[in-house]
Amino acid sequence: MDQQQYQQQQQYQQQQYQQYAPKQPTNGIGIAALVVGILSLVFIFIPVLSFILAILGVIFGFVGLKKPFGRGMAITGIVTGFIAIGLQIVFWVYVYIIAASFYNSFY
Repeated sequence: MDQQQYQQQQQYQQQQYQQYAPKQPTNGIGIAALVVGILSLVFIFIPVLSFILAILGVIFGFVGLKKPFGRGMAITGIVTGFIAIGLQIVFWVYVYIIAASFYNSFY
């Protein structure tokens, strides 16, 4: 009896190791494009910083598109970068129009 109990205990004591799925490769440049593009929208009212971040987001996005994986993040970085650049242009045109109207009202 002791031999059978010992064999049963050995069976229960063996550990089962889980197999993990292989790690998916990431696109670091695509992630950078996404983060920088979002930051360019967050800092939209800090003109120079937002413009620089938007341009970096677009550049990183186009570089990230060349990778076979993580294309969605790269595309999002491109889109948010172009939106931030467009909002910057609208902002500066609006500031110019207001400044011109104040300048003309004094003369």
